[in-house]
Amino acid sequence: MEQTGTTQTAKQHRTDMRLPTDRKKLHKNRFGWKEWQRNKTLYLLLLPVIVYFAVFKYGPLYGVIIAFKNYRLSEGIMGSSWVGLAQFDKLFHSPDFLHILMNTLTLNVLSLLFAFPVPIFLAILLNDVRVEWYKRLVQNLLYLPHFISWVVLGTIVIGALSPSTGVVNAVLKTFGLEPIYFMVSKIWWPIVFILSSIWREAGFATILYLAAMAAVDPLLYEAAKIDGANKLRQMWHVTLPGIRGTIAILLVLQMGKMMDVGFEQVFVLQNSAVTGVAEVISTYVYKRGIVGMQYSYTTALGLFQAVIALVLVVSVNKLIRRMGEKGLW
Repeated sequence: MEQTGTTQTAKQHRTDMRLPTDRKKLHKNRFGWKEWQRNKTLYLLLLPVIVYFAVFKYGPLYGVIIAFKNYRLSEGIMGSSWVGLAQFDKLFHSPDFLHILMNTLTLNVLSLLFAFPVPIFLAILLNDVRVEWYKRLVQNLLYLPHFISWVVLGTIVIGALSPSTGVVNAVLKTFGLEPIYFMVSKIWWPIVFILSSIWREAGFATILYLAAMAAVDPLLYEAAKIDGANKLRQMWHVTLPGIRGTIAILLVLQMGKMMDVGFEQVFVLQNSAVTGVAEVISTYVYKRGIVGMQYSYTTALGLFQAVIALVLVVSVNKLIRRMGEKGLW
């Protein structure tokens, strides 16, 4: 009996010793030549995406080293002299740094508070529409602004809010009110910025939420009705929990943009009268980096912006996971 037990132990030991080799073979077969032959069409479809990221995302990372140099066009990246953290010291002691940082964060926080919930609300309303032709019509009208350039939309916004010829001030005049100079007011400009963002992006963002709502089990709504829940209760106890995962992921992605306000929108809408509230990191980098040719200085600012965005994404993703959601990873 003792010999039999010893033999079985030896066999188990040999089996355990083979496990790593078996795993390696499985890994090799899964990602080897046979896997390529079986799914080569899918991998070829993925190739343009890989090339895009390699050329336009990872390739330019080589230029980040000029943040630690005194970059000169005539000397090139490698020929320029190293200055260590001098560009960051200059950035953090600049009187403009805190100003543009606060403007960027303010606009993004306002967008998070007021613009982020709008697509969720629109998706819930559209999900309850039962007349199909009307639902498709409303969806198309909501999606349309997303495909129009900010140059065009900005021109429309500026024209509509003009104190002399704008339709908004024309309506105000009919009620005996004085015209409002929206685009040169430091109070009204952020409001215009947020409302124009909602106008352009809210409709298109509903696509993800509507797709998430389509995956909610209809039996949950039936059960809620049997329990006496009205539409508001169904929304709160069925719809929102059903799309909570999607909301969490989009929130993480939104946090990644907290240090970045879209250049096109701000650049089109801003003017010298509202620079105090409209100058953000993206427009500052353009003016100081491209126009002013201070490449090393603005690269240091861009690197700082990317690091803070990474910290925010990782932190919020970790918080989301602690709350029971999957997060991005």
